[in-house]
Amino acid sequence: MNKLSQSLFLSIQVDPILSVLVILSIGIILISFIFKLLKQPYIVAYILVGALMGPHGLRLITNESLISDIGSFGLVLLLFFIGMEISLPKIIANWKIPVLGTLIQVIFSVIAVWIVGYLFQWKFNHIIVLGFVISLSSSAIVISYLQDKKVIDSNLGQNIVGILLVQDILVVPMLIMLNYLAGETLSLYEIGKQIFGGLLILMLTIWVLKKKEIRLPFGGHIRKDHEIQVFIAFAFCFGFSLLTSFFGLSSALGAFVGGMIVSKAKETAWVHTSLHAFRIVFVALFFVSVGMLIDLDFLTENIKFVSIMVLLAFVTNTFINAIIVRFLGENWKDSLYTGAILAQIGEFSFILGATAYFIGLVSENTYQLIVSTISVTLIISPIWIVIMRKIIAAIRQ
Repeated sequence: MNKLSQSLFLSIQVDPILSVLVILSIGIILISFIFKLLKQPYIVAYILVGALMGPHGLRLITNESLISDIGSFGLVLLLFFIGMEISLPKIIANWKIPVLGTLIQVIFSVIAVWIVGYLFQWKFNHIIVLGFVISLSSSAIVISYLQDKKVIDSNLGQNIVGILLVQDILVVPMLIMLNYLAGETLSLYEIGKQIFGGLLILMLTIWVLKKKEIRLPFGGHIRKDHEIQVFIAFAFCFGFSLLTSFFGLSSALGAFVGGMIVSKAKETAWVHTSLHAFRIVFVALFFVSVGMLIDLDFLTENIKFVSIMVLLAFVTNTFINAIIVRFLGENWKDSLYTGAILAQIGEFSFILGATAYFIGLVSENTYQLIVSTISVTLIISPIWIVIMRKIIAAIRQ
């Protein structure tokens, strides 16, 4: 073996990325097999893999930032697929539930946290941060659940997807408000850039809605070439994500718009199935990175406060959403079911919590409380949905 071959062999042998992927793959296979026997969703298995193998567990993997960076692509791909699958005209036709419902739900979530915070003498900044955190639901878990139950195209499913989209949009003003609370004001240039970006995305969305079909250049060649379709889809997905990020908006929002355009282009009809495997891998890695954030020692030492926050999140998100959806015209059964599905805390709440921590708005202890609360709600969410479905069935009887 010459020196070059030996060097390549050694570099592959000690490559940290390959080591991480092999360890995670083995862990995911073993734990997912157990969860399949228990008929539980794989997303919970991914979180447990991260918690067990991460820096706060067995320490088999300590470079969690690597997995987090890869996992962030999973969220972008998830919103891209949502853009391809949902019927935006249906959501707009029934806009009251997604828009009014989400705004009211965020306000009442902050009020609920304020009541609890008053009893435990929490600071005002902590109350606002925690209120924002628990008001957001998990797009990954909810969309996966709706697809598994084959209800994503139903009226209930479209309402829930609409709520998730509005929540994603609200992340931007939430982040701006957190910066103001920390004493960091945005410049007129940054504010103007965000406004211009928002208007640009709005006009683009209206244009897509009006077009029954979008024709891409060289459509005949693209339709016959599956490989080119994949790269075109990636270009739309990450290109629009980059565009919205440049304007200070959510990258996931850009991916959603890219998905809408691809869904209207008949030249890329094959691409949905071809990219499904990419989404599975990246979403799995994202939730593994979530598990790696869980400090098991902190969780056991502060189980009281974590339990209070988890219960507060489930109760407020379930019943506030249910009451709002019922008030806006849906029946009680679908309203309670909607509330139960949206009860957990979402992945964008990690961004809010991390931002609040890095700008000095909350302490490290509060940040760990946020991470632990979000993670536990994601793990318990499937059980909560089953419990609520049984309660709904009992009420109907």
